Amino acid sequence: MADTPPLKAPHLGEPYLLTPGPLTTSLATKEAMLRDWGSWDDDFRAMTAEVRTRLLAMLGDGKDDFDCVPMQGSGTFAVEAMLASFLPKDGKALVLANGAYGKRTVQTLEYLGRDHIVLDKGDYLPPRGEEVAQILADDPAITHVIAIHCETSSGILNPVQEISEATYAAGRKLLIDSMSAFGAIELKPSEIRYEALVSSANKCIEGVPGFGFVIARKSELEAAKGRSHSLSLDVHAQWAHMDKTGQWRFTPPTHVVAAFLVALRAHEDEGGVAGRGARYARNRDVMVSGMRALGFETLLKDRWLSPIIVTFFCPADENFVFDRFYSLMKDKGFIIYPGKLTIVDSFRVGCIGQMDEHVMRKVVDAADASLKEMGVTDATPPAIALEERAKLAA
Repeated sequence: MADTPPLKAPHLGEPYLLTPGPLTTSLATKEAMLRDWGSWDDDFRAMTAEVRTRLLAMLGDGKDDFDCVPMQGSGTFAVEAMLASFLPKDGKALVLANGAYGKRTVQTLEYLGRDHIVLDKGDYLPPRGEEVAQILADDPAITHVIAIHCETSSGILNPVQEISEATYAAGRKLLIDSMSAFGAIELKPSEIRYEALVSSANKCIEGVPGFGFVIARKSELEAAKGRSHSLSLDVHAQWAHMDKTGQWRFTPPTHVVAAFLVALRAHEDEGGVAGRGARYARNRDVMVSGMRALGFETLLKDRWLSPIIVTFFCPADENFVFDRFYSLMKDKGFIIYPGKLTIVDSFRVGCIGQMDEHVMRKVVDAADASLKEMGVTDATPPAIALEERAKLAA
């Protein structure tokens, strides 16, 4: 793998965020927030239009059947908006869960009062197409399948293509939570069929938090009229108003939109989805190789490792205390992420944001130094961790 020139310094002394978003942004993205914008002004309306156009362009062939609807709030706001708008009140969903975000979808559907069943694969096993096909065959009442593209609880990249094939072979519809993957992993409707996806500004496009966006088939947007439980989360109403006026229905996060537009242009300059995904994959490969050389073990086998975030087992060494490790890493300029596994202790290291392979080598060096400061001589995880991982090969 050829070495690449380092990225320009993206920040002014703050630590790198090795998280799945919010993440480290470029200096140009930060600087875009130094100007105030009028939400009704023609210049801002032009910015909103460009954001929508650029996001749709990432779909490639087939984009003309879709439209993009930005929604104020965090990514979870956008997920709830999608579910409430595209899942009919008399519909039934199959939720594919293998971590916290699948479970959050279930919780959202409970709040919405939508009928649903769950295929719960535990902390990290992927839902497979044949399982989806069998469940759909057994339950003809199911109208929609809901999948998490990249489940950041574990870092697993779920097999959405085979899920899509099983869904549409059974005559059902697919909704995708691509919060942590869109912009770095291709999701072209010409290759993977779906009705709608959601993501947010502060993920792989490398903007800052403040809004999410729904990309959906125009036919689904039209059918969603009057379906939402919520005034502010009504995707159809937002779409219709934006198309008519060019404006957001309620006060938009103007500075966030300005920053996101700068980030979108940088995304294109990097080579779009393919270029961004390639950098993140290099980040992962360099970091994982280095951490394994220190003795750390990844939760997932290479086949399932996403280029978004990687879960590592905590060492069995009694001198390893995660809170201490976290503090030592932060002191060295890197903020890592706690784990979310229920059976064994773990932590996560993100690969996204304004970081490259040169930064990831420094992450490994920081981890090495932190272990030595803690008196940890062996980063091997406990036996139960490896037993859990072995289930992936079953």
